[in-house]
Amino acid sequence: MAEINRRRVGIIGAGWVSEYHLPAWVKQASRAEVVAIADPSEQARTARSKEFAIPRHYASAEAMFAEEALDAVDICAPREVHVALVRLAAEKGIDILCQKPLAPDYNQARTLVAGLPDEIRLMVHENWRFRAYYRRLKAWLEEGIAGHIRHVQFEFFSSGMIADAAGNRPALIRQPFFRKQERLLVMEVMIHHLDTLRYLLGEMEVVAARLERSNDDIVAEDVASVVLRRLDDGVIVTVNASLAVHGAPPAPRDHLRIFGTEATLELYGSRLSAKGRAEREEEFDADAVYQGAYDATIAHFLDGLDGRAAMETVPDDNMKTLALVEDIYRLSRFDARRKPR
Repeated sequence: MAEINRRRVGIIGAGWVSEYHLPAWVKQASRAEVVAIADPSEQARTARSKEFAIPRHYASAEAMFAEEALDAVDICAPREVHVALVRLAAEKGIDILCQKPLAPDYNQARTLVAGLPDEIRLMVHENWRFRAYYRRLKAWLEEGIAGHIRHVQFEFFSSGMIADAAGNRPALIRQPFFRKQERLLVMEVMIHHLDTLRYLLGEMEVVAARLERSNDDIVAEDVASVVLRRLDDGVIVTVNASLAVHGAPPAPRDHLRIFGTEATLELYGSRLSAKGRAEREEEFDADAVYQGAYDATIAHFLDGLDGRAAMETVPDDNMKTLALVEDIYRLSRFDARRKPR
């Protein structure tokens, strides 16, 4: 029996998010093999190499590319280096999966995409839309059980930025890099929701936006209120998000309600329901959904490379999400120098 020709994959970045990327690659062992990982931290790259039996590790992406014959690269590094790493991989003629956002802002992303060779296949790792309950919700919408959509509300609340008795903020313990991000809640978190709303509802435009900063331990926004309008019919979509809500859990949960003429569709945490003419309810395992979204995203990337499916989050699509992000910052006129409320 002939041996299957598996793609040789390199990982760039051994930090927090690689903890979820690497198990997803393991599940695709019949189609791909992670042969190397690069990260400036010797401790981080060594730990990941041992945990996931990765044969070789390097201190830089440049060193990895110089030594390895790769078919694809998975960029798990911070967003500040995405542009340089995508260009480096493109120069090597390697297919690319890049963690969101593609670049720190819309203009940098547009310049990057415009300069890529036509033969390079690039997909943005935007995994939120691949969560199992959102895929099911999409199927319900396509089935038409909501009827005509009247309006949509999305909430994302956490107490992670509220200091405990010792003065610690849980969100900053879990993700310390939040402290120095110059664009925080919208670019780092809400971008997922904007992409998911586009996936579920179609294209939108930003009508109004307000951003605030709750504390001096961060430099960017952690509170946001946004009003969007669906382009094809004018349906209003409101998004309210905050990492500083008293009474909310430290770990945030999505709360999406789609109000239709036939039913209200609601996702709260990991429970999905329909109330009205259609009565449905499903409970999902939250941990399984979280890792499963990474699994599904990487499987979808390989399906795209294999010609089994059209990649959903290609640059042309992802740029539409980045445009919404950019409009939110522009319309909010957020000033990081303003004292927190």
